[in-house]
Amino acid sequence: MRLSSFLALFRPALPLILGLSLGCSLSLLMVSWTQGDMDDPCRDELAKGGLFLGRGDAQRGGRDRAGEEDLQPRIVPYHKDPNKPHKKVLRTRYIHTELGIRERLLAGVLTSRATLNTLAVAVNRTVAHHFHRTFFFTGLRSPKVPHGMTVIAHGDDRPVWLMYETVRHLHQHYGSEYDWFLLAQDDTYMQADRLSELVGHLSAGQDLYMGRAEEFIGGEEKARYCHGGYSYLLSRSLLARLHPHLDTCRNDILSVRPDEWLGRCIIDYLGLSCVEVHQGMTYRYFELGKNADPEREDSLSFKNAFTVHPVSDPNLMYRLHKRFSQIELEWTYQQIQDLQMQISNLSHLTPEGKAGVTWPIGINSPFKPKTRFEVINWDYFTEEHIYSCTDGSPKCEMRGADRADVSAILEVAVERLNEHYQPQLRFRKRRLLNGYRRFDPTRGMEYILDLALEAFTQKGHSQVIAKRVNLLRPLSAVEIIPMPYVTEATRVQVILPVTAQDQDYVGNFLDMYVTNTLDTHDNVLLTFLFIYDPFDAQRVSQADVFAGVKSMIGEVEKRYGDVKIPWISVKTEVPSQVKLMDIISKKHPVDTLFFLSSVWTEVSADFLNRCRMNAISNWQVFFPVHFQEYNPAVIYRDQQPSASSTFASESLRDGHFDRHVFDEACFYNADYMSARTKMAADILENEELMESMDVYDIFVRYSGLHVFRAVEPALIQKYVRRACNPRFSEDIYHRCVLSNLESLGSRSHLAMALFEQEQANST
Repeated sequence: MRLSSFLALFRPALPLILGLSLGCSLSLLMVSWTQGDMDDPCRDELAKGGLFLGRGDAQRGGRDRAGEEDLQPRIVPYHKDPNKPHKKVLRTRYIHTELGIRERLLAGVLTSRATLNTLAVAVNRTVAHHFHRTFFFTGLRSPKVPHGMTVIAHGDDRPVWLMYETVRHLHQHYGSEYDWFLLAQDDTYMQADRLSELVGHLSAGQDLYMGRAEEFIGGEEKARYCHGGYSYLLSRSLLARLHPHLDTCRNDILSVRPDEWLGRCIIDYLGLSCVEVHQGMTYRYFELGKNADPEREDSLSFKNAFTVHPVSDPNLMYRLHKRFSQIELEWTYQQIQDLQMQISNLSHLTPEGKAGVTWPIGINSPFKPKTRFEVINWDYFTEEHIYSCTDGSPKCEMRGADRADVSAILEVAVERLNEHYQPQLRFRKRRLLNGYRRFDPTRGMEYILDLALEAFTQKGHSQVIAKRVNLLRPLSAVEIIPMPYVTEATRVQVILPVTAQDQDYVGNFLDMYVTNTLDTHDNVLLTFLFIYDPFDAQRVSQADVFAGVKSMIGEVEKRYGDVKIPWISVKTEVPSQVKLMDIISKKHPVDTLFFLSSVWTEVSADFLNRCRMNAISNWQVFFPVHFQEYNPAVIYRDQQPSASSTFASESLRDGHFDRHVFDEACFYNADYMSARTKMAADILENEELMESMDVYDIFVRYSGLHVFRAVEPALIQKYVRRACNPRFSEDIYHRCVLSNLESLGSRSHLAMALFEQEQANST
């Protein structure tokens, strides 16, 4: 979720609610793709019923049913023939593919080598990200292609040839993926949201050629073509019918204007003329005058325009975008006020009456806790300090995003007070007396401010007063972030580094691994990494320090005959994570999904699934924050934990999420190798860099991937005092020390232990 950029004080803003509007209701009984012969009674019935039409039937049906709006679905019952053999069912990855649902609008911008790095870049920065996809078509490619733009060069700068190749390319590559195609020039400013809304109200099954209608040179015929400067829409069905005639049009129609050539081709071979109004929807455009100032344009035709032309330079494009953004914002605020007024007027019809209207109007009511454990705490702050710190300190300095947040709400509070009381009073902030804030997940960030204000009257008198105001920063529209496809069937390669000091904990790790993975036949492999110091490595033939661990591995392999647990032996004085991963990486394929574990980790099936889902190749790596149990000697002291308390919270016992440890990680081998390659140049300059960094640092500094760091309740570690190696970097050593200290117990547990110790000493 994203916090909106405005605050609600006296007339709070209503957040936009993301909804889904469907033109019709579809009941899906059963849909599957079947591999086999075509003598299926259901398939034959579908063909007879006209649900699957041939090309000619589809074109004829689209024209015959042009005026029909309500189509009645026809349900064809499925009859399975018991005499026929079972056929393999092939399902598509996404439901919209199986149902034949296409994206609505694709934008194609015609540019040139001279304007690719100027006007085309301006189009890309202002509106391209509002379309589902935007392509820039040019004749000859510029030596330097702008970053973040999809540029397609056809190899010929002739305008008509560029139009011919563009239309042909759109049909061949995207004709089956989109319902509408928008063609525009790079000197056109477009309102992408309005154009998307326009095609959302048009029937995609009809042949339509829509834009600003222009007369042909001479003006003798009634047919019109669409002016390319104001962009125009082509339906998918029109593009499909036009494609067979493109070569003929290229050879027979002579024109210097590409938009006129395309219009003549559509008129001659399809019999369609450019229209500005269709199905009650109007294509609105505005012709910008020479030396026009967008800030001074206030006509209704300008404010309602979908496209503006001509735009002579990039600076004018940005100024137009700023002006239209202001217009959209003003309309949004007006819609919010209208909705709030309607809610207020209708509130007396509700069971609660006027008293049931919450503040701000239209925003969800505050969260009502059912128990004392659900109460949301208020955080106290001043302009300089905040009294709820992430590290547990009672007071810390206000800085960064917190300082910017407080400064913004103070500014808005005074601004809204002046709007409400002027011209009788005018306020100026003296200082913040008290500030409180809390995040309500049902509505947003709430604030209570006690302000010391200097109030001025119209006669010039002033007085310092104290006033309390309430503010709300409401939650805005929910955004769906597209993520690559992942599956829970991916094999996980668990890597377990073990030192001589850690081998006592290997037995518990193996027990949990066997129970949660081998007994459940999970798709998981385990590899041990035995780390020998130089002294133990010399004596390995006489006395192997890891002999006991290897014996336990042999017992597991003997119990599960088809399971092999390999191990790798490494000799090093400083067991750096990077050095160890370099060895492991070279021995596995690039598509291997690694889970870098520790001997104190309790591996569970839930966590392994989240490891598969959160680690995405060439996109994201996952560093979970494990749950660390507290020292039982401090928590329970001389008492043993009760069975009821242990059973009540089986997954999260007494402990905390240890944010200082970055030992556990899920990532793909290809991503590690890519980041490690970028790091090679820095190692040549500083050979000690590998010992001062861990795997987390490598991904943050050299990968460019999303580094996902989140608490993981299914990843639990029992208490153990870690041995912190002073030969590592100061940062890694410091994090290890802090982890040991914070894992002793909570503040209340430590206070009780000190209290009991003082009581014992006093007696």
